[in-house]
Amino acid sequence: MKSSKKPTFLFVVFIVLLAAHIKAFTINHFALKVRQTIRDGQQVKFSTRLGSFVADSSDYKSSDSDFSSDDEKSSEYGAPVSDSDEEEDESPTLEESPVPMSKNAGNRFLAFVFDKSLLSNGDDVDVMELHENRISLTEDHVMYCRKANLYNETFNTESMADILWSYQLLSSDLRRTVGHAMCIESKTLEHAQKALANDPIVQMLTKGDISKIPFYRWRHIRDHTLRMDDGRGGIPNLLISMDRLPEEVPSVPNLRDSVHKDYLEYLIRSERVIAAGPLHLPTELKDDASSIPVGDFVLFNSPNRQSAIEFAENSPAAQAGLYESMKLHRFNSLDVTGKFVATDLVDPQKTKRTEEMKDALEYWGYPVGDQETKWLNW
Repeated sequence: MKSSKKPTFLFVVFIVLLAAHIKAFTINHFALKVRQTIRDGQQVKFSTRLGSFVADSSDYKSSDSDFSSDDEKSSEYGAPVSDSDEEEDESPTLEESPVPMSKNAGNRFLAFVFDKSLLSNGDDVDVMELHENRISLTEDHVMYCRKANLYNETFNTESMADILWSYQLLSSDLRRTVGHAMCIESKTLEHAQKALANDPIVQMLTKGDISKIPFYRWRHIRDHTLRMDDGRGGIPNLLISMDRLPEEVPSVPNLRDSVHKDYLEYLIRSERVIAAGPLHLPTELKDDASSIPVGDFVLFNSPNRQSAIEFAENSPAAQAGLYESMKLHRFNSLDVTGKFVATDLVDPQKTKRTEEMKDALEYWGYPVGDQETKWLNW
């Protein structure tokens, strides 16, 4: 008996070709009718129902729209332009003014709070207990800083200092915290010192006495070449370098001036500096002659601790013998600005406390929205 598979196969091919021919004829005939109608000056309106489809990853469906060949205004790029006032109201154009400076902008100060050195029994203290005490106050510290930063024309106007950042300083083995560094901006020295004294951690350590806390005016170098991102090309490190005392080395002022250009070039060529600038004695006025430079402060990225040490020791200033001491720390950056991150969708527990803090501040009336505190957005 002969198989009937071959005739069946030929029949299927014939049907497919016939269907394709009919479809092509229909489309051509339709196009011909449209062209004829347009030549006759008649208005053309038609609707296609070719079924749903997804193209270019969009969710457009042909069943959602009726095509019309009515003359429509379009932009120079071919996009449709509507005269509807309703559509314009739906997406109004907002003219943004330049980001305003904070009302407390004017002077930047740095405070270095080293826990053990502030205690009278520092040599006998349990460092792990001190670490635990500090960690227990982290949330209070963050809340305190955010309250200082969140104000507007009608709320919290008594805040006279901004806490730009706060970094938890880590021990060399990275097992515990040993202190924190704070950057405070204020129009007056008095208000900056008051902001430091009222910090919950400082209250725990010294009851508000800041006489033993290293406190300096920081002349932050604003050049864009010394503003790399945190963690780009390594891990952020913090370096505090203090000059030799003029009483011991009378040529220190001249030495600092002589190495300044080479030191600055060294920082720029490294392409790893996050922020840098000299430390000056704190004075009320910037141009006070007594506000002399006494050290340098650098935040920079490094792949490991050994590389960070080499970067610090190989600087022209260190090589010239300018510094009496150099302290190098890894650190944890605390979110003290008052700008809140979005919920972590992978692990919501990570941002739960932050969300609770934001809700609490908003409930108390603090301005937590971006449009309410624009000076914190940059």
